[in-house]
Amino acid sequence: MDTRICDAICSTVGQDDDLWIIGDFAFTGEMARPGIEARFASLPGRKHLVVGNHDLKWILDLPWDGVHDIVTVKDDDSTFVLCHYPMITWNGARRGAIQLFDHVHHNWKGSANAVNVGVDVWGFTPVSRRKILERARHLPVNKHWHEVEPRTSRQ
Repeated sequence: MDTRICDAICSTVGQDDDLWIIGDFAFTGEMARPGIEARFASLPGRKHLVVGNHDLKWILDLPWDGVHDIVTVKDDDSTFVLCHYPMITWNGARRGAIQLFDHVHHNWKGSANAVNVGVDVWGFTPVSRRKILERARHLPVNKHWHEVEPRTSRQ
């Protein structure tokens, strides 16, 4: 699985691209550190980590271009809020910001404004902004959205 994911990243992500890992870069112990460090170094692009529940201290210390618990990313006319964990609401939610998360694996693809971008729901390959927005258009509105954001235009 690791080789498949790394091969997909290397064939999709360019050296001038931003690669966002939304948590759980490596689920392993200290003994695997040399191999994980080598895999990390082989990945293209500017590498950013949004910290997940399995990211140990030494993973956080790799030479990432950024390490965040939660971060807002603007890409063209889209705003994304990245957090490893799915949230019911977030900064900019009423203004169309889409939350990107992972943590739940294939158990939930998300909703119209919160998309699961975990590799196990995308064929173990990186996912582009265009594909995220396309999936968001086909996902249902979260059944609790009207309770937590009653004044939004997404109603």
